[in-house]
Formats: sequence, structure tokens, C-alpha cells
Amino acid sequence: MSLISLGLEGSANKLGVGIIAHDFPDWSQPPGNPRSQPRVRVLANLRHTYVSPAGTGFLPKDTALHHRRWVVRLVKRAMQQAGLAPSDLNCVAYTKGPGMGAPLQGVALAARTLALMWDIPYEESEGGHHASGGTKQANGYADMNAIPSTNWWHGEQYQSTRSCAGWRSRAGKPLIGVNHCIGHIEMGRCITGARNPTILYVSGGNTQVLAWSAPRYHVFGETLDIAIGNCLDRFARTLRISNDPAPGYNIELLAREGAKSGRWAELPYAVKGMDCSFSGILAAVDAAAGTLAENRWANGIEDSEVDVLRDAATNVPITRADLCFSLQETVFAMLVEITERAMAHAGSDSVLVVGGVGCNERLQEMMGQMARSRGGDVFATDERFCIDNGIMIAHAGLLAWRTAPDESGQTEVTLRGSKITGKESNGASQLKDSSDGVKGSASKSMFGRGHGREDWGLQNSQCTQRFRTDEVFVTWRD
Repeated sequence: MSLISLGLEGSANKLGVGIIAHDFPDWSQPPGNPRSQPRVRVLANLRHTYVSPAGTGFLPKDTALHHRRWVVRLVKRAMQQAGLAPSDLNCVAYTKGPGMGAPLQGVALAARTLALMWDIPYEESEGGHHASGGTKQANGYADMNAIPSTNWWHGEQYQSTRSCAGWRSRAGKPLIGVNHCIGHIEMGRCITGARNPTILYVSGGNTQVLAWSAPRYHVFGETLDIAIGNCLDRFARTLRISNDPAPGYNIELLAREGAKSGRWAELPYAVKGMDCSFSGILAAVDAAAGTLAENRWANGIEDSEVDVLRDAATNVPITRADLCFSLQETVFAMLVEITERAMAHAGSDSVLVVGGVGCNERLQEMMGQMARSRGGDVFATDERFCIDNGIMIAHAGLLAWRTAPDESGQTEVTLRGSKITGKESNGASQLKDSSDGVKGSASKSMFGRGHGREDWGLQNSQCTQRFRTDEVFVTWRD
């Protein structure tokens, strides 16, 4: 049996569409049981990035427009690459937050539209009145009260009812809102096989050190102001470094050149307990950039007019590459310090680095040196899974869908059809069961955001720019 999810990610300047499958070879491990370990297959993982001109950032309105222009094309390509039809999907997942408001709203709108067109239902509110909708099968168009489908796949049959609160259909497949940070963590755990690591989550909008403490991820430390990725991106604007493919990556390349010179620029080091602060470092390095000899000469400023920033040991002028190296080493050392402290507190011997900044090889190297000195390991992924992507949203959404308990405290996974007998649609395996689905147990709790279903359905498909990692009630881990 295979459960398949499509995920849409668009919390910042990267639009991602991913399709993932969780394969269960037999009924010995029910999909609803958090202890079940399915075989995970990535069926499609596509991404398109909005790149702004050098020296500028990406504005929410421009980023949202980019996502709206590209989302249909990416979804088409992903479905074609995976070789799937809409009826093969068990759920659609999207990024609920945190992130930039306008891009989040655009992606959520796309997810709602796909769910409606592809007959993926929403629960109807209690006491809601509804009128029967029609059924139509013609050239791929579905009679959903004048909401058109597309002509990508012909012959799909839809039947729906409409209520004052939302849509409801007979298929029984939900729309899942996913916490962006949780998506990064769960995809990192899946790809690397890390069992119970201390987690360093570093990206353009977030900087957190976390560890698992049932039923949620506990934040041990975080940034007090801006995220580390935002610090690096804004410094790239100061130096007018290209945003293609990413400003942080281009800073990493310059830092490698600076490491060869051995020159160093002193910068503030702001660790406060388990937390970090990057705004003061950014202000200091921006000020230092204004005194670089190469910048002043380019602007026609004579040496005698302003003191040139020089290395304290050699008195040699500092270059852009030296400044990038100094900034990167300073902020990464801060992250290593608070991560090591969290490891000691949690009794962990491993670190999982996730988020866009997590693909920086120097950060991985420094974190690895610290972990090995403690007899542990560091886990990280490459840019396919570190940088924002749709597959992590699809994965986290599918985990939540198949394990979240209902009001009775039970989980239930029901495939299309009244009974599970005979072969799957792909003929891959024989499945025999006399019930309408597969049930597994999961604990119920009202801790945090509830028992796991509060981000499901049309009524709950709003977006939020502030959605903390430790708000999420995790049903798929013991």
C-alpha cells in the first residue's frame, strides 16, 4: 500500500512543489501507528526561485507574483514526472507559516484550488445546510458550482456538496497546513536517518536550536532579533553581491578566498545564554564594508580621506573576501557554541543541521568538529533538501495526516473504495483486510495546538507569518 501527498512551499522567494510516497509493504505496520516506518520515495521535487537584482532584497508583492506565475507550471511538471493522476493523491499539503504574508497566501490559494478541483474534501460545519452538487465527466471539467478544472487529465469524475462553511465530498482526503520549520526537521530526519539528534535550524527567516520532548520540539535557543540567513543576505546587499543562485552561497565562495589570505576583521560576538543576536554584528560589518580600500577606490575616494580597514597583525588592507570570511566564522562559531550547550543539556550525541544555511559546507565542517570532539556525529543534507522545497511539506503533511487522532483518540487511514482487498492501483502488492481502512492508536492531548487536526480543511487553511515550531503537536513520534 502506498500513501501519496503533494506539497506546496512558498514561504519566501523559493516556490517548491514536491510529491512523496510512503510505502507500507504489509499490514504489520499500520499507517496510523506512529511507530510504523514506511519506505519513503521522492516522486518529484521541483523548485523555482525568484532572483532579485544585486544589492536588493525580494519584496513580498514581487515574490507573490512570481509564485502565482509559476505554481501551475510546476504542479503540472511534478505530476507528469511522478506519473500520477489527481485521483492517486491522498492529500494536499501546503506551508501554513511562518514566512512572508503575500507569498504564503498565494501558495495557500493554489492548494485550496487544487483540493477543490481534484475532489479533495473539507469537513462541513455542524448544522450547515448544503445542496447537492452535480456530477459531470467531460473533457476534464468538473461541475463544482462553476469552478473549472483543468484539461490536464480527462475523464475524472467528481461529486461534491457545498455548505455554508466549505466543501465536502465522498473521497475523504484532507488539505493539510504544515509548519515550515517542522517540514525542514522531518525531511532532514528522513533523509539522514538521524534518530534523536539535537537540531540546528538555520535559514533566512529562522535560527533555532531544538530537541525532541514529547509531544513537541522544544526550543533551547534562538535568535533574539534577525535570523542568520537574513544577516548574511543583507550583508550581501551591502557588498552588492549577486543573488544568483543565492546571496548566502556567494558569500560562502568569497569566504573560501578570504580563508586563504589569513586576514581577519574583528566583529562583535553576541551569545546571550542559549540565544544569539545578529543585528549588532550586521551593523558592525556593514560599517566595516564602508572602509574597505577596494570600495573607496571604486568610489574615487583617496587613501588620505578615510582610514582603510586593515588586518591587525599584518597591517594589510582587508578585502571583501576577508570580510565575508570573518563574518561567516564569527556567526558560525556562535551557532556551534549554543548547539553544543543544547547537546549537553539534552544528553544528545548527534546534531542535525537543517534549513537553507545548513547546506553551507563550512558550517557543517565546524559543527562536525564539535560533534566529533564529544564522540558524536553531525547529519546534514545537500541543497535539494536543505533549501526550501515542496517535498518537505508533502512529507510532513503526510505524516500528520496518517497519524493525527480523531476525537476518539484513534487514527484512521481509509483508501479510496469501501474495502481494501486485492491489488493496489499499480498492482504492486496484495492487500487483504475486511475493514474499510487501517486503524492504529495514537495518544490524544490538548497540549499546544491540540491533537493534530487543527490545521486541516478549508476553514483552517489560513496562513500566519508567525507560527512557532514548538506550537506544533507532533503525532508521528513517540
